[in-house]
Amino acid sequence: MSLLERIDPAGGEGEIGEGKRLIRVGDDRGVSLSERLAYRLHRLAWRTPFHAFRLRGRFPLKLLAVPKDPIAGDKAAGEAMLSGHIVYGGKSVPVAKIDFADRSLAPDLSDYLESFAWLRDLAAAATREHAAKLAQALVRKWLDCYAENVCERAWRADLWGRRILFWSAYAPYILSTNDLVYRSAVLNTLARGARHLDKGADKAPAGLPRIAAWIGVIASALVVQGGSTRLGSGERGLTRALGQALHEDGGLVSRSPIEQLELVELLSQLRAVYYAGRREMPEEVVDALEGSVSALLSVTLGDEALSSWQGANMTSRRRVLAAVEGSGTDCRALRQTRGWGYQRMAMKKSVAIFDAAPPPASRALAGGCASTLAFELSDGADRIVINCGGVGRDRAALPPDLLQGLRTSAAHSTLILDDRNSTAIHEDGTLGKGVSQVELSRNDSAADATVEASHDGYVRRLGLVHQRQLNLSADGAELTGEDRLLAQGRRRRRDPIPFAVRFHLAPAVEVTTTADGQGALLRIRGGSAWQFRCRGGRLGTEESLWVDGEARPHATLQLVISGETPPEGMTISWMFKRAK
Repeated sequence: MSLLERIDPAGGEGEIGEGKRLIRVGDDRGVSLSERLAYRLHRLAWRTPFHAFRLRGRFPLKLLAVPKDPIAGDKAAGEAMLSGHIVYGGKSVPVAKIDFADRSLAPDLSDYLESFAWLRDLAAAATREHAAKLAQALVRKWLDCYAENVCERAWRADLWGRRILFWSAYAPYILSTNDLVYRSAVLNTLARGARHLDKGADKAPAGLPRIAAWIGVIASALVVQGGSTRLGSGERGLTRALGQALHEDGGLVSRSPIEQLELVELLSQLRAVYYAGRREMPEEVVDALEGSVSALLSVTLGDEALSSWQGANMTSRRRVLAAVEGSGTDCRALRQTRGWGYQRMAMKKSVAIFDAAPPPASRALAGGCASTLAFELSDGADRIVINCGGVGRDRAALPPDLLQGLRTSAAHSTLILDDRNSTAIHEDGTLGKGVSQVELSRNDSAADATVEASHDGYVRRLGLVHQRQLNLSADGAELTGEDRLLAQGRRRRRDPIPFAVRFHLAPAVEVTTTADGQGALLRIRGGSAWQFRCRGGRLGTEESLWVDGEARPHATLQLVISGETPPEGMTISWMFKRAK
């Protein structure tokens, strides 16, 4: 977990500037061997008669409550289902051919089907009378595969947590039948899933999976007959899981915007369960919901969709707005975050999001990115400067080598030294040495907003600190930046070190460079024009790509300021200015 703290100069950690804060990365080790072994033994126990005995209990006759899902579904996806296809992450599967046990399904699509999140989209497109037959047919298929087959693919704790939320919220769709055998099978399987969760929620991986599992425990206590005794343990478990997974500012330690969006959705659904069960949600969980919404809003650009960080893409504006509205909170975007690490600068129509923190620890997020001190910029609904993005949950959407490339510093709008990542990315996907701390200061006034941050990712290897300052004018018409390279540390190269300051541009931006090699005119199709000027290196353009909200790559361009820095360092300055 990243720690945000003020360093005492007398404490042996080195002095930092007045008014600055230090964000440090904590234990970056992955899941330990003992933890992996414990979880493997836990899964093996599912096959034993003892676990089967633990799943036994009274058959519930009905649900105690039917919560209303506060998150609006995707009507287009629901209409596609009614037409015979489930569409998810750019993939289309015929409903008639869905096989829950099909091992060839991409993991993200399998999880979508297994969680029954598609019920939300189906309900957005049709009433119970029109959609119940389809919903029940798919539930029957799942019961045939997994009602008695307790396995990782279908009985993972986080999947059962989500499944309980969706089965209870859309009970009118899956239980509106006179087939008493089928109804009994659904309700009994729901009760068995709740008992399974009760014994295994704390074994789920830390972070969002464990949060989802404990939410399922609480939901089952409030809506499934015979489960009320687990409410107290469920609330204690959720509070514990949230404390481990969230920074004080409401952002997840994974620093993943897509996971933050899912967290808001889950907590909003949980609040609806409490309302249906006529209970008050614990204050700690209410605070977590409000904080998570503020953190989520802090990484939205002017088009109200997400900026692209830590393997996530913009997703869709509709989904982000549905989650925020469904939360029922009246929260504003965080400007200055702590461990969440994203600094939001918003003036008039312009929004800049600045990554001013180390990458997440490997145990917090698989596939973390070396994006420290990168930024994104939008003008109203138009994106100008972007990162290359990622596939979010849809890891099968792009080739593995491209996925690895999207994690690099060069795939983000920041400075790169000697063509190296600011934080090393190992072949096994884990993050290595690099950025361990970020020094940060911010000043907001009526005239402008200024953020300055520096990282130590190149100190050990190249003897240089990268310091970046961003300033956004009050009218939002000018973003000025300065990248300073400062000598520090014992290992210093004697020869010049090549650098590249990259600004990846949105696909809608057309570029014309100036003859002096120091500027460019950026025209946004259907929008405004911006001027770019730089000093300290030679400006050029290179090909780039951007991954959209459906994990599809698009060809685009990037501005690149290149040159060499002497061992003692140098300064590169640049400016984006809206043309009048």
